[in-house]
Formats: sequence, C-alpha cells, structure tokens
Amino acid sequence: MVIKSEFPLELELPWVEKYRPTKLDDIVGNKDTIESLKRISQDGNLPHLIISGLPGIGKTTSVLCLAKELLGEQFNNAVLELNASDDRGIEIVRNKIKQFAQKKVILPSGIHKIIILDEADSITPGAQQALRRTMEIYSNTTRFIFACNLSNKLIEPLQSRCAILRYNKLQDDEILKKLLEIINLEKIEYTNDGLEALIFTSEGDMRQAINNLQSTFYGFKLLNSKNVYKIVDSPHPIIINNMLLKCYNGEFNNSLIILDKLWLKGYSAIDIVTTSFKVLKTMYNINEVERLEIIRIVGFTHMRILEGVSTKLQLCCMLSKIAKITRS
Repeated sequence: MVIKSEFPLELELPWVEKYRPTKLDDIVGNKDTIESLKRISQDGNLPHLIISGLPGIGKTTSVLCLAKELLGEQFNNAVLELNASDDRGIEIVRNKIKQFAQKKVILPSGIHKIIILDEADSITPGAQQALRRTMEIYSNTTRFIFACNLSNKLIEPLQSRCAILRYNKLQDDEILKKLLEIINLEKIEYTNDGLEALIFTSEGDMRQAINNLQSTFYGFKLLNSKNVYKIVDSPHPIIINNMLLKCYNGEFNNSLIILDKLWLKGYSAIDIVTTSFKVLKTMYNINEVERLEIIRIVGFTHMRILEGVSTKLQLCCMLSKIAKITRS
C-alpha cells in the first residue's frame, strides 16, 4: 500500500537545504574569510584547513561550495564527508578515511581529493593522533578540511599542519537579507515584529532563523512575533523587559507576579534567565553602570542554573538582587 504525503515533496524539504548556497558568492557574512576561500578556488592551491566558529554560520556550507568549485563534475568521486553522526574513533581513520585517501581519482594537475570532517572537535584524541600520519602519507593526493566549533579541541600537531580560518557570528542585517529572500520566494505573509523576533531568537545562527521561519509558516501561515515565540517556546522579550523594568523601578512584588505567570506557563529557569540576558543587552533606557551590574547578577544566576540549581527560588533571588541595586 502506498501512503500519499499530505504535502508536496518540495514543501517537505527543509528550507535550510532548499536554500543552501551552492556557490561561494551566495554565502552570507564573513566576507574576509569567504574571499580567502575564493582565492583558493581560483588558484587551486588548497592547504589542509581548520574552519572554526559558532553553529549555523556557514562553515560546512562554505566548505562544500569550495569543494564543488574546485572539483566540478568529480565532486561525488573526490569528496568524503563525515559528520557528527558517524563513528569518530580510531577505526574510522584506519579504515574509511585511509581507504578513501588511497583511492585513485583522475583529477586536473594541482587538484586534490578532499576529506571533510564536520564537527571535528568530537573526534577522539586517539583518532586525531592517527590522522597525523595519514595526512603526511597522502598529502600529495588528499587534503583534509576540519569544521569545528572550537579549534582548540584539536590536538596541536593537527593545528600546526593546517591553515586556520575563523568565522564570526552573522550580523542582524545579513540574516534579515536572507530571510526576506526566502519570504519573497515562498510568498509568506509577515509583519516587521515577526522578522525582529526571528532575528532576536536566532542570535546570529542562520540555520536557526530559517528553521524557525519554516516552522512558523507551517504552523500559523502568518509570521508575527506572537507566532514566532510560540514556535521557539521562549518567553516573549517584552514580558521579560517589563519584569526587569518593574524590578529596577522598585516594583518588586509586581515583577514577582510576572515571574509567577511565566513559571505557571511552563517556562523553565534556563528559558527565563537566558531571555533576560538577551533583553538586558538592549535595555539602554536604564543607567549604564547599573545595567552592567544587573547583567553580572543575571550571569551568576545563569551559572548556578547550569550547575543544576534550576529552581524558581534562583529567579526570585535574581530579582531581589536587582531590586536591591536601586535601593542602595
């Protein structure tokens, strides 16, 4: 029996894949780093690379674009991509990676096979040690590209064999440009506050922004701030802003009432304290020195919650300390 899908196949494709760039020219943000990759593409002189940066800012995408521009039609035969879902122990190096490095592929002069190791900071230390020798033996035919969040998780011998490129968090206007492009292509009805909510919740992560856009569209057909915060299941920043302002202005009991309502809605301590930190970064309507002190208080609360003390009492303590600042 054949079960028909409720949606056309095109709609089922995640938009992060549907709108993934295929050329280096199409990649958003990190212009200087992308220019370096373009020069490598033009010259054909690819070194071993380590590309590090936060999630969702285009590391893997740019590596794949570079490989496609270097290898052309031979991309499928001359590229091995291993991601975090694959085994990262020493056996994968001795077997799969070594076998690919030994594989014969006819390529233009000066062009090499490419092994892409995504989430490379999760590779075991033993496997990293095994990679050292493999990189040396097959350097005439194969290049390694490591994409990772933290380059210092890679051992020094690997770092010394590679050129290191660092990616920065994407700017709000760069994310906005890509979101508007997708909105126009998908013909999505939207409001300005909906776009602001997507950018606020993404924190420079393009993948997160696009996923939230698709989820909001499929769930509500209208992109506004209310629908976005329902999808991401995060407290609305206006409510958090109101809670912090009441506390700052001496209305401690009223701020506790807002906290109670958020808690009863099911928001966890980490949800509330994380949104509080984001909101405080843009609360320029309060004294700068006191704002920095409030950020310090929220930071310590965040640390205690991450250590496992995820209780409402921690949040009440945070608000009481903020209220104490204005009384002193």
